[in-house]
Amino acid sequence: MKGIAYGVGVGPGDPEYMTLKACRLIRENEIIALPGKVPQESVAYKIAVGAVPELAEKTLVPVDMPMVRDREKIDAQHRAAAKLFETYLDEGKNVVFLTLGDSTIYCTFSYIQHYLERDGYTVELVSGITSFCAAAARLGVSLTEWDEPLHILPAVHKLETALDQPGNYVLMKSASKMAAVKELLRRSGRKVSMVENCCMAGEKRYFSVDEIPDDAGYFSLIIAKEK
Repeated sequence: MKGIAYGVGVGPGDPEYMTLKACRLIRENEIIALPGKVPQESVAYKIAVGAVPELAEKTLVPVDMPMVRDREKIDAQHRAAAKLFETYLDEGKNVVFLTLGDSTIYCTFSYIQHYLERDGYTVELVSGITSFCAAAARLGVSLTEWDEPLHILPAVHKLETALDQPGNYVLMKSASKMAAVKELLRRSGRKVSMVENCCMAGEKRYFSVDEIPDDAGYFSLIIAKEK
């Protein structure tokens, strides 16, 4: 019997936001994969070990995913990660990949999943609390009310978007082009708030475009609501 590959969301940052299922899978399985060259330095590890101290004694498998734009290099990294997982799966061992937030929202594991499934392996996804749901809670705002739609965009790739559709917007992956994103938000006329390092050390909250610094950190998430 081949093992199962699990993509497990560990939530946005606070170990108390991890699900019981995520904690159980970590406890029950030996092979735990984490993004980065050094597993213990990954944010996902630091979150999970706070909820499951036994994680420190597991076999930790690093999955290095450098941030590059070359699609061929990215695909090669994902394929290599899948092949690495398959060496354990072929031995009948499960592999639990820990990822920030939820395992279905802009998640690196999704690309590894495609290769594993093409090769005939079983993959299961385990949801975690999403960053935008946690951010909304920290800001004390609702994401949607009544019949409002919700638009979730990777802002760095959507700088030409007018944000003119009905409903509210969540802008993820904004930090590297924050000055341009802020101008986009100003033009939209929306009520803007942002959380930097949501549920992590150094969390900061902002309640207008002008409050948001141009050099905001990588873990910055913006909510733009209709006035």
